Amino acid sequence: MDAGMMNTSTHLKAQARCPLQEHFLPRKNSKENLDRFIPNRSAMDFDYAHYALTVGNKGNDEVSSPSREAYRKLAETMNLNHTRILAFRNKPQAPVDLLPTDHSASLHHQPKSVKPRRYIPQTSERTLDAPDIVDDFYLNLLDWGSANVLAIALGHTVYLWDASTGSTSELVTIDEEKGPVTSINWAPDGRHVAVGLNNSEVQLWDSGSNRQLRTLKGCHQSRVGSLAWNNHILTTGGMDGQIVNNDVRIRSHVVETYRGHTQEVCGLKWSGSGQQLASGGNDNVVHIWDRSVASSNSTTQWLHRLEEHTSAVKALAWCPFQANLLATGGGGGDRTIKFWNTHTGACLNSVDTGSQVCSLLWSKNERELLSSHGFTQNQLTLWKYPSMVKMAELTGHTSRVLYMAQSPDGCTVASAAGDETLRFWNVFGVPETAKKAAPKAAHEPFSHVNRIR
Repeated sequence: MDAGMMNTSTHLKAQARCPLQEHFLPRKNSKENLDRFIPNRSAMDFDYAHYALTVGNKGNDEVSSPSREAYRKLAETMNLNHTRILAFRNKPQAPVDLLPTDHSASLHHQPKSVKPRRYIPQTSERTLDAPDIVDDFYLNLLDWGSANVLAIALGHTVYLWDASTGSTSELVTIDEEKGPVTSINWAPDGRHVAVGLNNSEVQLWDSGSNRQLRTLKGCHQSRVGSLAWNNHILTTGGMDGQIVNNDVRIRSHVVETYRGHTQEVCGLKWSGSGQQLASGGNDNVVHIWDRSVASSNSTTQWLHRLEEHTSAVKALAWCPFQANLLATGGGGGDRTIKFWNTHTGACLNSVDTGSQVCSLLWSKNERELLSSHGFTQNQLTLWKYPSMVKMAELTGHTSRVLYMAQSPDGCTVASAAGDETLRFWNVFGVPETAKKAAPKAAHEPFSHVNRIR
């Protein structure tokens, strides 16, 4: 009721006076507020006017002198019309075109069409409750699968939210001695999901049948805070600093082990080609690993070791439109977004954001990058790449925005924060041309499920 009264008052004020609007004086009748006509003195011949007023109006019986007759003939010769002394002249004649018609036409260029600036809503389009979400910078508790189903871990329970229908279902609740859930990641098929646990285990689930397929054990000594799929390979990162590649099709699932981090691995991302893996850790280091040189016989050596960050690196994002371009974000003691050429290991740019960088997402449709932050604004910031000009700052969360996930069409972003809310933002807009790609069979990482023992 109070809101309604406030709306009514605001409406009345808006009717009373609208800011930045043209203001017109009211006219009581048609004779008021009329424009004054000011004669154009450049159109007047004062010499002739003086002659006409003093001499020209005398009687016709006055004898004309030779000088007067000469002046009259001169006026006729110059084609001057002096019938109205203070008269408005007609519109001036069109200027003479001094250039040939075919050449002058080419001088008038049509203005270039300017692409209108995309409207970016400043508020979330939907907000859902996320009670008991773990407020831990080093975990990864949110992911959006290719089947348009969002998975979120709240304490010991994993929930699935179907973005197409808006329905919510519970996938699994982990036992107290194994939980809480510390990471979650969808397989490329959008049906199977990996769940990392606090006790170092990783469970694989079929979301269609709510059935657990298997448990991966022996990979780590402590909690598994980061996961990343690469076809049938599930890469896990643990608090023990180890990174393990697991082939989920076979019984002896550990196929490669990457050692390089001295503290917890909190970020893992495979490149679009599936050849390079980026890892970020609490040791402030980013590693680039090349799968083509990976070996199952010994610990794989990193391709690049990037040590420019001064705080933990969790936010990692591979550029979808430029190969070998990686964006990384540092924690509260660093606050920068850095861009790397992973072919050479060179740092291309570094931008101070002013606050902890928790997550990074590239737009699939435009050259834009979205970052989520902590203290003091807890905002999402949209950047134009490569200028890194701020396009928008989205606020609404009251605690650091730890997790972000992008919808399959690339338009909507979901963000989860320590304030126990899940918000949806229409930040990347709608593609100008909806390209309907031919349906292709999704890769089934569990196609050989009968071989899993």
